[in-house]
Amino acid sequence: MHGEYKTPGGKLVVVDLEVNQGRLHNVEVSGDFFLYPEETLTAIVSALEGLPAKLSEPEIASAIDRATPPGAEMLGTSPEAIAIAVQRALRDGAEGPAKT
Repeated sequence: MHGEYKTPGGKLVVVDLEVNQGRLHNVEVSGDFFLYPEETLTAIVSALEGLPAKLSEPEIASAIDRATPPGAEMLGTSPEAIAIAVQRALRDGAEGPAKT
């Protein structure tokens, strides 16, 4: 499943994931944003891995926020933006492949 969100500042957030037994798996987060320190990305992915797929955007954003190391900087993204991309991946994946 693939979801994208362009933040108000114009940065792209991309999330690819699978759902297995109602939980997020094989989560990948990418885009043209910056995270410092770099380990912040690992913390975000770890926070998403295994989350119930039925969580709301605020619940997903809260999980990301809790996992973000103290003092970490997110430039061009936020926990909320990543949560939106996750929800879009889940929504688009639930709808199935686009029909032409």
